[in-house]
This record gives sequence, structure tokens and C-alpha cells, in this order.
Amino acid sequence: MTLKSGKKLWNKYRHFVPVILYLLFYLAVFAYVENRPVHNMHMLVSKWDRLIPFCEYFIVPYFMWFGYVAAAVLYFAFVEKDRSQYWALITNLGIGMTLFLIISLVYPNGHTLRPTYLRRDNIFMDMVRFLWTIDTPTNVLPSIHVFNSVAVHIAVAGCPALREKHPQIVRGSLLLCISIVAATMFLKQHTVIDVISALGLNIVCYYFIYQPSLSRREVSDHVRGRLQ
Repeated sequence: MTLKSGKKLWNKYRHFVPVILYLLFYLAVFAYVENRPVHNMHMLVSKWDRLIPFCEYFIVPYFMWFGYVAAAVLYFAFVEKDRSQYWALITNLGIGMTLFLIISLVYPNGHTLRPTYLRRDNIFMDMVRFLWTIDTPTNVLPSIHVFNSVAVHIAVAGCPALREKHPQIVRGSLLLCISIVAATMFLKQHTVIDVISALGLNIVCYYFIYQPSLSRREVSDHVRGRLQ
């Protein structure tokens, strides 16, 4: 590889370097958070969680989350020509994931919702059991599955190229996003509190990242007009 070709390759892909570096940072900190000794775990279970039945079939959209987020990041990084949409998406994801790490460090949390015995045996239950062996019911606030799914759909729905040329992708994204959010609760991976906190964070991040030109008064007037 010549110096010229190396420089050309760097200029083409350098915008993706922050994603790689942040992913390494996130995985390292998350591994520490998951394995450190904790003496005061805060349980987040509410009465609403008891009303939601366990359903193993939601393991399918739950695992699809990994491909969903990865595909979106790669699309906006290397296919979408408007680079500002890429930066908006990874900024949104980065804020949510970083706040999750901070909350997990200063406020250890978890839940006790996972059923101890189920009289069912199928491939979906096998997938759920595998998930439970690699993912503990701790450090669940806010739900990153929920936050990242909504962040991705916001980016997809706000992309003119996808919205105008591939509306079926936008509709599919919405369906998958809703399915993933529901899966976190039906699989007893997260509590209602985890989900609500993630959605609240989505709203705040959307306001500051995608609507920076709107003043608080304009937003207030817009909401008031909708309610009248």
C-alpha cells in the first residue's frame, strides 16, 4: 500500500474510527460494571411488571436488535451521503450508552423478575436460557435495548432517502422497534421503569440533537397547540 492510497483509505473511513474506539471503551467499562462486587443492589420491580406475562417468542426480535443497530450505523456511515445524519445517530447512541454506564456505576440496580421454572421446552426457550447465561438481570436502568432501538428508528424515519425511496424500510423499522421494546418486558429482561426511563431519555436526546433550532417557547407552543 502506497502512502497516497493509505491516505485515501484513511480519508474515506476515518469518520468511523470514533465508533470503533467508543465500542472498545464501552465494552471494557461494561465488563467492569458487570463483574465488580456490589453490596447494595437497588431492585426496580414494580406492580406493573407482575401484570406482564413471560413469552419466550419475543427472543426473536430481542436478538434481532444487534443486527438492527449495527445495520443502521453501517448504513449511515457508508451509504447515506448526508454525513450529518450519521453524526446525529452516533451522538444519540453515545449519549444514551454513556449515561447508562454512569448510572450503573453510581446506582447499582437490577430485578428479580425472571421465572425460576417454566414447563415449556422449545427452541425459543433454549435461546432464552442461553441469553440468561450470558446476561445477568443487573445494571438494567435505563434499557439500552429500548434506547438504542428508538434512537435508530428516529434516524431511519428522519432520513429523506429512506423515507421517500424505501418507505417499507421505515415501516419495518417501526415494527421491529416496537417489537424490541415489548420484548425487553415479555422476556423479563427489563422492568417497566427501565423502559420508561429509556423512552424519557430518547425524548430529551431527540430535542437536543435533532431539534436544536427550536426554542423552549416554540416547543411549548407546539405542544399546547396539539392539545387544544
